[in-house]
Amino acid sequence: MTNRNYDVAVVGAGVFGAWTAHALQDAGLKVLLVDAYGAAHARSSSGGESRVIRAGYGADEIYTRWALRSLPLWRDLFERASHPELFQPTGVLWLAREGDTLVAQTFATLQKFPARVEQLARDELERRYTQFDFGKVAWAMLEHESGALLARRAVQEAVREATARGVEYMLASAAAPSGKGRAGVVKTSDGEALSAAHFVFACGAWLPKLFPDVLGERIPPTRQEVFYFRAPAGDPRFRPPAMPVWVDFGAEVYGIPDLESRGVKLALDRHGASFDPDAGARVTSVETLAEVRRYVA
Repeated sequence: MTNRNYDVAVVGAGVFGAWTAHALQDAGLKVLLVDAYGAAHARSSSGGESRVIRAGYGADEIYTRWALRSLPLWRDLFERASHPELFQPTGVLWLAREGDTLVAQTFATLQKFPARVEQLARDELERRYTQFDFGKVAWAMLEHESGALLARRAVQEAVREATARGVEYMLASAAAPSGKGRAGVVKTSDGEALSAAHFVFACGAWLPKLFPDVLGERIPPTRQEVFYFRAPAGDPRFRPPAMPVWVDFGAEVYGIPDLESRGVKLALDRHGASFDPDAGARVTSVETLAEVRRYVA
């Protein structure tokens, strides 16, 4: 059994773990980054082809501040890596029905910050976005500088740069610390002991399994399905810049345009059934597919 010593060991190499390790290493600390399946792996909520990055979060200004701080950090990382395409500046279009307080609150919040935001009336929406049937949508708000990250590759790039700067990376399954008080050692599934002055557990959906007494009822992982639909042959309206990312919280749906010819992505923005991130079945359900198809139609 090997014993390794670090200032900080970060367990979980998703978006939170990767950037935490990055920042700690920049602060001059000796850092270990550990993940059971690999950075931005297919089971993680940081994996997948794309994720929306937006500044709008209703009246919750703290999330707006975080988003406006994080996007420049992502873009700087991608420029250093010579991969600016990992951020797709599609804009984010918020669709609003009459009496939609969330979009109105979001618009009011964003006007307090240096964020380019535009309010669009129904006739302007129909003129700009001919690929949409806006139905009951009355107006919309467009975040000009937001868009989509190519999620898996983006997180892996953050880990790659962190390791290039001195973070040690390990593929290992870490167990929850035992006993009470400050943890000094965490063991891996193969019996190796990881010693660190501090541990950060950035494990997302695995946190309730690691700390059932503390987090078992506070973080219930649920299943959210995503779907990709091919765009019509020869029709550029479903790719950027013609199509933005859009959110339609009135219908509990969001979408991402056809990025890198992988199809238009749609998902329901609601909590699904309880889910085990290790053993849960990852086959899409007939019922959810039918609901998403009705929206697409």
